[in-house]
Amino acid sequence: MGQYDRHVFVCTTGDDCPKGGDVEQFVKYLRSEVAKAGRHQDVRINKAGCFSQCGHGPMIVVYPENVWYAGVQQSDLQEIVQCHILGGQPVERLVYAPGVKGANKKKDAH
Repeated sequence: MGQYDRHVFVCTTGDDCPKGGDVEQFVKYLRSEVAKAGRHQDVRINKAGCFSQCGHGPMIVVYPENVWYAGVQQSDLQEIVQCHILGGQPVERLVYAPGVKGANKKKDAH
């Protein structure tokens, strides 16, 4: 196992990211919840640059499971923290699986 039990990346930049939500707040919320659970030694939450999945955001990726979440809203964060980040069970309704490796931009995204 690596340095952390889970390593979480939150996409906080990108030209075509959805507007209307401050994903920087996602990072703060996730870090706060992990700390409240006393798991800050086991779980690392990081900001990340663009994941080259334009139009599918906001996005969160959780390792070592390599689970990608797309279209994440503030209201989804508690479930992601409790079920997956702390509990180890991915939130299936939010899992992003484009079926094609690499960049997967929506047609209407630049």
